[in-house]
Amino acid sequence: MSNDERGADAGLGRSLARAGLVRAGALAAGVRDHRRTGASLGETLVSGGHVRADHVAQALAREHGLAVFDPGTLPDAPFADDQDAEWYRTRRLVPLGAREGVFQVATADPTDATLMDEVRRRVGLPVQPLVATNRDIERALHAQHARADLYRSTHRLAEQSPDDSARRALSGAQKVVGLGGVAGCGVALLLNWSLTLTILTTGVMLVHLATSAYKLYLVNRGWRAAPPAAADQAPAPQDERSLPVYTVLVPLYREVAVLPQLRRALDDLDWPKAKLDVRMLLEEDDRETLRAARAANLPAYVTLIVVPKGEPRGKPRACNYGLAHARGEYVVIFDAEDIPEPDQLRRVYAAFQSAGQDLGCVQCRLNFYNPTQNLLTRWFTAEYSLLFDLLLPGLQAAGMPVPLGGTSNHFRRSVLEQLGAWDPYNVTEDADLGVRMAKRGVQTIILDSTTYEEANPQLGNWLRQRSRWVKGYIQTWLVHMRHPLALWRALGPRGFWGFQFMIGGTCLVLLLNPLCWALGLLWLTGHTAVIDRVFSGPSFYLGGMALYIGNVSFVYLYIAGMLARGHHGLVKYALLSPLYWVLMSAGAWKGALQLLYRRHYWEKTRHGLAGVAEAREANAPLGGTPALRPEARDQRCR
Repeated sequence: MSNDERGADAGLGRSLARAGLVRAGALAAGVRDHRRTGASLGETLVSGGHVRADHVAQALAREHGLAVFDPGTLPDAPFADDQDAEWYRTRRLVPLGAREGVFQVATADPTDATLMDEVRRRVGLPVQPLVATNRDIERALHAQHARADLYRSTHRLAEQSPDDSARRALSGAQKVVGLGGVAGCGVALLLNWSLTLTILTTGVMLVHLATSAYKLYLVNRGWRAAPPAAADQAPAPQDERSLPVYTVLVPLYREVAVLPQLRRALDDLDWPKAKLDVRMLLEEDDRETLRAARAANLPAYVTLIVVPKGEPRGKPRACNYGLAHARGEYVVIFDAEDIPEPDQLRRVYAAFQSAGQDLGCVQCRLNFYNPTQNLLTRWFTAEYSLLFDLLLPGLQAAGMPVPLGGTSNHFRRSVLEQLGAWDPYNVTEDADLGVRMAKRGVQTIILDSTTYEEANPQLGNWLRQRSRWVKGYIQTWLVHMRHPLALWRALGPRGFWGFQFMIGGTCLVLLLNPLCWALGLLWLTGHTAVIDRVFSGPSFYLGGMALYIGNVSFVYLYIAGMLARGHHGLVKYALLSPLYWVLMSAGAWKGALQLLYRRHYWEKTRHGLAGVAEAREANAPLGGTPALRPEARDQRCR
């Protein structure tokens, strides 16, 4: 910090104290935090709740002989063109136009002489800064850029990289191949129905066996993979003056029930609050959550962003809109019911610092704080434990694309901007973004830090969530298979086949399971001529292998997930997991059919259904322990 900055902050403190706007003890605490974090004294006092933001703006204006920005004075057309608008937007400046030969601009930091010189050179006039609060700047930016922000949040990826967008379901070539395949099967059935059905069922069994074998391979890699040292250990003491601003995006829709829990989770984050940029993203028509959030007396580091109506609705469009004016160098998404471990931001930042610029995303592990609520939450916990504690680390260790989870993925903001951010037309925008990063050589790692969520305890709610996930996985597979050879070149053979098994194979197996079960039941009960002709020779033996190996491996995988997470008391419920497979197939078919008539529809998942006591346990959820280190897992399973 320069001597000029120290003098400015000291003058601000004296001005606030003389006006009786801050108590001596609060000012002393603010000064200590200001010196420790390097954030401005005004931001430190405001974020700590010691003084109001408008009082700081007034004191700054008095100290420097400036005027305070009046939000009601926004000009109608302040920008010469889109490039001009973008320049001011990225610098969080509100241009007000020239008055009497002086160009006025509203800013939250009127002491930034370098920035004011940039404005002067741009407009060719003397510049007069007007002092504004961060919230007034935020409101003004959204007022001036709302139409452009909404357009960018909806169409940016589709225009920047149309082949990576799910706005259209199928390419022309995919339609030709699909129709050709259906026609070919129809002709083959007419010519020799029994041989055709035998070949098709044999193919289905091979897909089952290959998918099971692939996941067993990943689990083995996940057990043995040692996370990068910087990611797996608590970070070394960090110089808080060097910490950047961190943006937290929290999309909310009909989430009144979990607002108090969310407030506690954000307060518990171990990051200087003056460098925390939390953006709660609320839909314009969700009046109930809007009223509750505005009445919640949220801290100054939280900004409410109202996302205008538009299509397609959903989380990715809201995140794109919230990203438009975000202040952070790093960005993370948390869902409304999430309870991240308090040191997660510090550990992620340490991983970014140690890994270099090739690392674009850090995915933290997800698990549940209500695993024992009922049988469904026990199964769901096994599935999440398998996915985030074993399968995703296995993918990372094998150098394959990592389909991201929907929350607790941390990004370099520059990477998001380069990739066009999230696809609002894809209902699993997280998995899609993980594949897009892999195609461009951007690295993703899994960090051994857990965010606890609410496991869906209600079947209907669970089915809505599951159908959306499978629909989005199918969308993701179709999007990235528009150009298979290009995907092969981008991911390499290993990554290409990893994508096929993890994204395509998972969906295909869930969709084919009911058919396999029906055929198996017919074989067991009927032994009709048709069934005997179809299940003859290799197809019969492959069917038996798929039945036994598939189910045994499925149960084994869920047991492995429970052990990896330390949920030893829940292992016995994994023995019933084939019943969970039935539910998963029901959700998969619901999602697949929705592709035909509601392709971009985002099915809402209700939160706040867990017990209050369970939700309060952030780091020691009922029924389990935090994720174990690899060496601890090995010891417990020997």
